Amino acid sequence: MNVKAQNVTAKEQLKTKFIINPIAGTGKQKDISRNIERLIDKEKFSYDIIFTDSPNHATKITQDAIHNNYDLVIAVGGDGTVSECATALIGSETALAVIPCGSGNGFAYHFKVKRKINDALQELNNNTIKYIDSCEANNIPFVNVSGIGFDAHIASLFASTKKRGFFSYIKLTLQELSYQAQEYTIEYSNTRETLHAFAIVFANATQYGNNAEIAPNAKVDDGLIDFIIIRKFPNWKIPLFALDVLRGRTHLNKNVRVIKSKEMRIYTKQPFAHLDGEIKHFNNPIHVKISSKKLKILMPNEI
Repeated sequence: MNVKAQNVTAKEQLKTKFIINPIAGTGKQKDISRNIERLIDKEKFSYDIIFTDSPNHATKITQDAIHNNYDLVIAVGGDGTVSECATALIGSETALAVIPCGSGNGFAYHFKVKRKINDALQELNNNTIKYIDSCEANNIPFVNVSGIGFDAHIASLFASTKKRGFFSYIKLTLQELSYQAQEYTIEYSNTRETLHAFAIVFANATQYGNNAEIAPNAKVDDGLIDFIIIRKFPNWKIPLFALDVLRGRTHLNKNVRVIKSKEMRIYTKQPFAHLDGEIKHFNNPIHVKISSKKLKILMPNEI
């Protein structure tokens, strides 16, 4: 597939804004300013730094950056911070980069961004800008992995818990395994069907985070969303399913069905979903669709 790309060279100094969420994950990014000063190539980047102080603040900062002709916004935080920045950047000429500091960091890890903050900062100095797809559900944008059913239920509970991090998420998941499959009617590609599912995932990228690949064959530049339909299965099969997720073999699991489509309408009695981990309430149907090559991303050169 032909993907627009350009290498960032020393002659192209990028006007850059670092947007740092000081409370994402474990908060290890609070003292990142000195490391930015030490590690960023100043021949390639002219930059300033701002910390968020409230929900959706990153979106407002990003909108201001676009208005002031910044070339690049770097989200320093978790998937929530990334989503706030990315949704504002869709359709603009300002690119997005990510320094992963959250609980899952699914979007960053899809692009194989380094896990350690200093390594990820150094990696910014040798990157490529590409265009990727974005998605929306009832006109609300998302860029990574979203869904309805069980994972939306867990996302709702996780949003209200005081303890963050991967293990808190796993603990919540194990506590809620009595969740019942729901009835959905789906419409896509001139097809309409009614089914029962434990969850329906809408995947632009491959993973929730921490290399848990729910959609291992998803591509961010193919113009398609991977809809992952997970059927309810006995609890004794949970370890096998988890192993498939961690090994990138979800699509081979007999309880999983994958539909690749530009769009899908989903009718449900419980019309709420998580979009990149954030809970949203909808009117029926939930209309999920793709927008091709609408977001500029600064990613590691080896991708």
